[in-house]
Amino acid sequence: MDRIRLDMHMHTEYSRDSRVALAEFAELARKAQLGAVCITDHDTIEGGLRLREMETGLQVIVGEEITTADGELVGLYLKEKVPPGLTADRSVDLIHEQGGLAYVPHPFSRNRRRHLRRAALERVAPKLDIVEVFNAREVASSSNVRALEFARAHDLPGGVGSDSHRPIEIGRAYVDVAPFVTPQELLIALREGKVTGTLSGISIHMRTWVDIGRKFMRTRVARLRSSAR
Repeated sequence: MDRIRLDMHMHTEYSRDSRVALAEFAELARKAQLGAVCITDHDTIEGGLRLREMETGLQVIVGEEITTADGELVGLYLKEKVPPGLTADRSVDLIHEQGGLAYVPHPFSRNRRRHLRRAALERVAPKLDIVEVFNAREVASSSNVRALEFARAHDLPGGVGSDSHRPIEIGRAYVDVAPFVTPQELLIALREGKVTGTLSGISIHMRTWVDIGRKFMRTRVARLRSSAR
């Protein structure tokens, strides 16, 4: 195998705003011709751990999209969950203590409120391993351009992710890289990777907001029924 399609930012049903069932994930990824995936559910590594245990034929990197006090940060190659609510600096340290990689997703997003704030981004830049230079869920392509410029200015390898929350998004963005196994091999491979991707558009965000509302209502109804018994 000469090259691998790698999607570095993906969500499963273990994220509160995702509709991608773990039982269907592998088939969807194979149809998209992905060879490796980073599972980066919100504030949990459970989805990645469970997928890695399944016989999928995929190379699975366990990750987490962490809600830090300064905005969102991704940890890759994690063995333990990084708790939300800590500073970005402390979160990066906890990722590295596990031998993982600190990866900043959508750093200049115009359509998300929880991206890592600029002051924190500049502060932790010397400790970062990867910057996401293409996120398919960006509304404005200029956000990805700014991220690429930031990565080049700080001599950081660029990551690529579909940021998929729905089945239709899987395969929308990936980086074509040489085979790798370890975190350090991934960093080397990314520097020579080829980016492929198309933007999902604003409609996909609207569907996600609807999904969040539906999940909230289902949970609330279930609790009310339980308390009424």
